[in-house]
Amino acid sequence: MTETQTLPVIGHFLDGRVLEDSARRSPVFDPATGVHQKDVALADPALVDQAVRSAAEAQRAWRRVGLGKRSQVIFKARQILLARQGELAAAITSEHGKVLSDAAGEISRGLENVDFCTGLMHHLKGEYAEQVSTGIDVHQVRQPVGVVACITPFNFPAMIPLWMATTALAAGNAVVLKPSERDPSVSLLIAQAFKDAGLPDGLLNVVQGDRVAVDELITHPQIEAISFVGSTPIAQSIYVKAAEQGKRVQALGGAKNHMVVMPDAHLDSAADAAVSAAYGSAGERCMAVSVVVAVGSIADDLVQKIRERAEKLTIGPGTDSSSEMGPLVSAESLERVTGYVARAADEGAEVVLDGRDQQFEGGGYFTGVSLLDHVRPGMKVYDDEIFGPVLCVVRVENYDEAVELINSSRFANGTALFTRDGKTAREFEFDIEVGMVGVNVPIPVPVGAFSFGGWKDSLFGDTHMYGPEGFNFYTRRKVVSTRWPEPSESQIDLGFPTN
Repeated sequence: MTETQTLPVIGHFLDGRVLEDSARRSPVFDPATGVHQKDVALADPALVDQAVRSAAEAQRAWRRVGLGKRSQVIFKARQILLARQGELAAAITSEHGKVLSDAAGEISRGLENVDFCTGLMHHLKGEYAEQVSTGIDVHQVRQPVGVVACITPFNFPAMIPLWMATTALAAGNAVVLKPSERDPSVSLLIAQAFKDAGLPDGLLNVVQGDRVAVDELITHPQIEAISFVGSTPIAQSIYVKAAEQGKRVQALGGAKNHMVVMPDAHLDSAADAAVSAAYGSAGERCMAVSVVVAVGSIADDLVQKIRERAEKLTIGPGTDSSSEMGPLVSAESLERVTGYVARAADEGAEVVLDGRDQQFEGGGYFTGVSLLDHVRPGMKVYDDEIFGPVLCVVRVENYDEAVELINSSRFANGTALFTRDGKTAREFEFDIEVGMVGVNVPIPVPVGAFSFGGWKDSLFGDTHMYGPEGFNFYTRRKVVSTRWPEPSESQIDLGFPTN
């Protein structure tokens, strides 16, 4: 590329139109080639303030719109997004790197929540009780919180905005979406789809940006609630700072998801599941399996079966239909992931597969998959969230040791158990201290009618994401007590009201 050529600029989406004018910009790379392909505009505090004020103005009218009309907008947006799924998937692959089929799957999971939100009239129903005291009725309604900030991660640039923003809009709020600056294009496509569906301008504003934009959203007086997904340190920081501002916060953090394989499990099925869940999307999933807990004498056989499958994976550009796994999202991610593998042997782990040994042409952010055996708590590869295609195997003697291992982790996002024994499965569900549990399901992401969220350091705040709990988070309850007395019944009574 010559110096005279100008790179495309990914702008903001404000009041129904794209704005590219920003003093600061950041490069957007193609992870498969390492090429600087676009720039993204970075919002300053003034632009964030403009987006929030615009959203606040639009929200005042939106909350008065009938629920039936709101539902029609959500349903039409669903149809538009479905029709444009190919365009959305291509944008994800271009900037994130995941293979096209995985990108399409991400969109499908996001649309599950859009489907759920079309039933907003049911989800927003209140409660009513008559004659709670003589002549007094009480009813409770759900009302929107106002303007919501949605701060979303790079690893699911379509799904998580569709989880957050759709529920918030359906509940009558306005949304200011701050996507990751690593893969920001799809956020504009989503905003345009909602506009084309009839969503009034200003209700879904997109501000591209970095920490400057995030800090402004946290402190802005017209932001009433914040939804965040990212690493645990940042999630905790946002939770504390936003709570100090009196805002409602749900901040989802990191994970270290364990998959327990019992001696009675079907080992071929378990190995297939472990490889799929550990290496899909290059391990850049908060619900990826990063630790296999091998129980009893099956460990050697299980590790060998995982290795045989992992060695056969086809790694390449996400646009290549033969690729099963694409690159990592950035050069920094590649350096971090390979650094963990490089230190694994020094920590005492056995490196069964070293992803650094696989060579790739070009300047993309590729690595092969890694498999580490005899891993133990206290090793960095076990304690830290690596967020890459690295699978650790921890060996334990029995079920109780497996449960103790998982429950002692500071992360509690997801876990899985592979067994053919119903009693063991039921005990695991009861005993385990983790927010999402799979039984012979390696990635237990719930369908849209349920809610997504972990425990411990995987979630700061008490409300999970999307589904019923999403509507709880994006609404406030108002209780109204009503009495219509006759004038003759009026009297002065300084006592505390009783039933």
